[in-house]
Amino acid sequence: MSMDDLKRQAAARAVELVEGGMKLGLGTGSTAKHFVELLGERVSGGLKVIGVPTSEATRADAERCGVPLTTLDDIDRLDLTVDGADEIDPDLNLIKGGGGALLREKIVAAASDRMVVIADESKLVETLGRFPLPIEVIPFGLGATRRAIEKAFTENGVSGQMDIRKGRDGHAFVTDGGHWIIDARLGRIVDTPRLALSLSSIPGVVEHGLFVGLASMAVLAGANGIRTIERPSRRN
Repeated sequence: MSMDDLKRQAAARAVELVEGGMKLGLGTGSTAKHFVELLGERVSGGLKVIGVPTSEATRADAERCGVPLTTLDDIDRLDLTVDGADEIDPDLNLIKGGGGALLREKIVAAASDRMVVIADESKLVETLGRFPLPIEVIPFGLGATRRAIEKAFTENGVSGQMDIRKGRDGHAFVTDGGHWIIDARLGRIVDTPRLALSLSSIPGVVEHGLFVGLASMAVLAGANGIRTIERPSRRN
């Protein structure tokens, strides 16, 4: 079974969670694209839902699949967001942003009563950090922002190479919000919540790809079938 087949299996299980009348957050990336396509099939069969896309790419996919769309300006809460992840730890902390949509993804996830992450089982890791951490930044003052990020890394016991993400044209990749992305190759993140707070406090950092306490369930597809992981209760 191919990786793409596994992604579609995870997406199919998540579609089963969708009920009529729901307001949905629609994630970005290859696995989330499967979810949008399968959701479109249910919509064409009469399911009444409305979605908020997390990227222009997802917007285009949803429109192609016939999924009705709205915005968070017109509705205040979402019932469910379904999205992929680049890494998932046992506490359901995530690294996201490989597709460049981390800012909108986090806004939508935070506006949702429930976030379900769909992925193939290779995305589950004991400790986050093997996948480069995306950090969305404002181009102005980039040198100062990078130095502040490096200081935050040192204070949090991590280090690694930082690179400006490039687009297909060889120039800096530009997000839907008009920002750039720094990819930090940290290897292993010692304290995910602490690092997340440190990065969020830096002027010039628009958002980062550490999603802490947002996902409530992960649906993972592997060679032995589907398994789900629920987020543990908050620890004191």
